[in-house]
Parts: sequence; structure tokens; C-alpha cells
Amino acid sequence: MKHTKVDIYEEIVRLRKSGEAAALATIVRRIGSTPRKDSAKMLIRKDGSSVGSIGGGCVEAEVWEIAQRVINSNRPKILEYEMTDENMEEEGLVCGGKVEVFVEPILVDSTVLILGCGHVGQSISAQMVELGCRVTAVDDRESFASTDRFPGAERILVRDFGESLADLEIPQDGFAFIVTRGHRHDEQALASALRLGLRYVGLIGSRRKIKLIVMNLLSQGFQIADFENLYAPIGIDIGSESPPEIAVSVAAELIAIRKGVHRRSAKQDFIHKTLAEIN
Repeated sequence: MKHTKVDIYEEIVRLRKSGEAAALATIVRRIGSTPRKDSAKMLIRKDGSSVGSIGGGCVEAEVWEIAQRVINSNRPKILEYEMTDENMEEEGLVCGGKVEVFVEPILVDSTVLILGCGHVGQSISAQMVELGCRVTAVDDRESFASTDRFPGAERILVRDFGESLADLEIPQDGFAFIVTRGHRHDEQALASALRLGLRYVGLIGSRRKIKLIVMNLLSQGFQIADFENLYAPIGIDIGSESPPEIAVSVAAELIAIRKGVHRRSAKQDFIHKTLAEIN
């Protein structure tokens, strides 16, 4: 664990703005004599580095382990740690007692990339903005990629779907939704999105279209591992048909993934089973 001298609260603000995951550990209760007093805090980033301290030694080591689970699940946990004679001797302490540590996720605004500014993309954007997401919408048609159609979006860009997206600096825990107006554009957009290495890349369409696009990309040099975070077709399977219904299913899927409770539907499993057979 690497500690850096940074103000915890300033760092929380920075992490939230940048979309970086972290967890905050706070001593909420102590019994007896302990190394740190109530409200001592430690901020643990996803990369393992940390700011602040709640006592050092075994306490922080255990909190660090719990923090990684909290970051991955987005669910808080309470840790009880008793300072026994054995661990006090290991840490060179003369104090004893018990501490309770509350470890909570630092909730960040999810970054969402929407490739395709038609009716579906428009509805998805409205749902994402409502959820507090930072939306970037992209289309190759200026008349569709407009602030009138995408109010609340952070960025609205006119560019070809096959163009590199690296300059957009979408964080790796971001979401990409591919909802362009046609097969060729979907394939270009998927290729561009996959190169970002995001936690979620969703593609709208039928099984036939999805399989054909994936196979084409494999023939162009993509590897099976590149499709690990592909969710296709996008959204929770609720029988959605209209753009607003699709947007609701997509929003539900994003929430489920952020909460760590998502399971791919049978429709989404299809392409991964197909890829497993190839492998």
C-alpha cells in the first residue's frame, strides 16, 4: 500500500470528476485503547494506493482487502477488528481494544459514450442524463448530433464512426452504447469502441447481425478476448421494442452492472457461447 500526502476531501472530488473508483474507510466506533481515534479516515484508490491512515499494520491491511471488494461491488461494508495480544505484538503496539470501520464506495458519475444519434440514442441519452451520467454522443450527421436533440449531454460530436475514439479519454470503467443507423456503421463503431477497453460495450441488433459483425471483426484481426465485455443485444431482456422502452432496459442494465448484480441474458450469452466454441 502506497500512501501519498494528499488532502482526502480534495482527492475525493478529483476522483469523482475523473470517474476513478475508490473507497473511503472511516473509524465509526472504538472500544478500549486503539491507535487512532474516532473518524480517522483512509481513502483507497482502485490501483491500491491510498491517502490517510486509520492505524497502520494489520488493521489497514484488512481494510485494504475489504476496500477492493467494496470498489468492485459498489456496496459498503462494516469491518470489526479486535486488537489481540498477538497482533498488537506484531505491530509493536501497547494499546488494545476493538474498532469498527465503515468502508463505503466513492460513487462516481458513470461516463457514457453513445455512438448513433437517432431516436434510440436520443432516448438512451435522456435516461443516462437522468441517472447523472456524463454523456458523450457521436454521429456522422450534423443534423442529428445537436444540442436540441441531446440536452444535458456533456459532449456532442460530429465524426465518422470508424474514426479513433482515443482522444475522447473515456475512462475504462465507462459504458459505450452502439445504436447507429445501419449494419456497416455498427461494425465501424464497434471496432472503435472495442479498442478503448471499456467495462461495457453494448451493441443493438438481432443475433444474426451481431454474429455477422463479430465474425467480420475477427477476420480483421480482433481477438476473442477483445469481446469479453461485449453485451449484445444491449439492455435487460424485458421485451422492449420502442426507443423509450429500449432506453429503460439499457438504464436498468447500467444500474445492475454498477451494483454488481448483473447477469447476461440468454440472448447475450449467445455470442459468447459462439466465441467459446470457436476458441
